[in-house]
Amino acid sequence: MFSIFILTYNEEIDIAACIESAINSGADDIIVVDSYSSDRTVDIARQYPVQLVQHAFESHGRQRTWMLESVAAKYDWVYILEADERMTPALFQECLEAMKSKEYVGYYVAERVIFMNKWIRRSTQYPRYQMRLFHKDKVWFDDYGHTEREVCDGAVGFIKETYPHYTSSKGLSRWLDKHNRYSSDEAAETIRQLETGTVCWRDLFFGTSEVERRHALKDLSLRLPFRPLLRFIYMYFLLGSFLDGGPGFAWCVLQSFYEYMIVLKVWELRNLPVPKSGPVSKLEPDLEPDSDAKPVQRSVEA
Repeated sequence: MFSIFILTYNEEIDIAACIESAINSGADDIIVVDSYSSDRTVDIARQYPVQLVQHAFESHGRQRTWMLESVAAKYDWVYILEADERMTPALFQECLEAMKSKEYVGYYVAERVIFMNKWIRRSTQYPRYQMRLFHKDKVWFDDYGHTEREVCDGAVGFIKETYPHYTSSKGLSRWLDKHNRYSSDEAAETIRQLETGTVCWRDLFFGTSEVERRHALKDLSLRLPFRPLLRFIYMYFLLGSFLDGGPGFAWCVLQSFYEYMIVLKVWELRNLPVPKSGPVSKLEPDLEPDSDAKPVQRSVEA
């Protein structure tokens, strides 16, 4: 068996269905890692046989690494499940079989993006793999833009079954708010990549997996002019999202708009003046943070 971690923040719409999908698939160790939600997420999660842990969110990579290092799981193998994703019985059973192998320390699983009640298969670059099942002592995560990239101490494999990802289940306004925050992180990562990063051309053309090719394509796309327009053309025409009907068109427009927000925020970071701090009066108290202070963490078990 393996443990399932569910990451949450204000997920009252999705959390019940997510937990139930894990229970109905056969999971007996479910851990909800909540970033101090202000809605009913915690109250709903407590109605189920899960372990509930709260930890202040710093970044996607750090949250995952903290979770793996600090939260006691029943099993050595774990599966990371987002609240707007679902476990399926077929995926659960394949994971059980896959983890019996001694060859791999982790497995990628492909998502099926559900948008406007339709599977957006083409413009989401399906199968688009994410690291989901792995040995908790062999995989950790670093930050990359608004999201994370896995670091694996060993070989990795691929699961054939997929999982549904209801990417706009909480409404378009929530999607826009979330991606407005994401674009700030992506802008900072874009500048870092342009200044210190490189494009791995070998992985771009000869990568051994979709993950390697996608990472290289991402690094290349940061260096292209007219990125929002190129992204729309690439997704809608080259990938064939016009075959996904109205939801496919809407998805490509939103992704291009998200790319445009990143471009604008890169300009802001490079061009807007930085406020200058004035002289500090000697009569003012010392406002420097206490270097010995530690963040408060709270663990709650249902």
